[in-house]
Amino acid sequence: MELASYSDYAVRLVNTEEPARSKDTLTSVEAVRELFGGSQQAARRATEADVTRFRSVRARLRAVFEAADDGDETLAVDLLNSLLLEFPVSPQISGHDFRDEDGRPDWHMHLADHPSNATAGYAAIAAMGLAFHLTGHGVDRLGLCEAAPCRNAYLDTSTNRSRRYCSDRCATRANVAAYRARKREEAERTGRSAETAQPSTAVTDR
Repeated sequence: MELASYSDYAVRLVNTEEPARSKDTLTSVEAVRELFGGSQQAARRATEADVTRFRSVRARLRAVFEAADDGDETLAVDLLNSLLLEFPVSPQISGHDFRDEDGRPDWHMHLADHPSNATAGYAAIAAMGLAFHLTGHGVDRLGLCEAAPCRNAYLDTSTNRSRRYCSDRCATRANVAAYRARKREEAERTGRSAETAQPSTAVTDR
């Protein structure tokens, strides 16, 4: 597994909250465990205390995305560095579940579970994954959805750095809204033109 793929941990955690809609799905230990996906061993270590801890880490990760979205690269890096310092990773060489065509272990780098608690382990993986993505692709590849009121985080992996939305659904919604706005503007312009033309027509009739 490429270490940059761990950046999805950060996106998943940040997107458990939609501040503009006052929505928060991170309300129970079960919700915390779901964030770990297939890592069931790490998920089982989560306790009720991790709910509050995860929310704290979530706020700090969102701040990284907000700084990047605002174009403040230095702040984004500083915020991410503070997470890396507080939640160090434990890299290991692993060959679990992966074999080459000859049946030998396919050795690769893996981030081991943190020994202290579930939050520290998740935060370490999320921060390191995001750091690898940032250094490999650029700070401007971290973004927040532009389809208001959604402000979900996303990682731009497009070839031309053109991504603006967190999902196809939000992209469609934004495009429909923009189309309707253009139609309203055209209708208003047409209405104003008709109103302007009426006085001159009246003068001509006289």
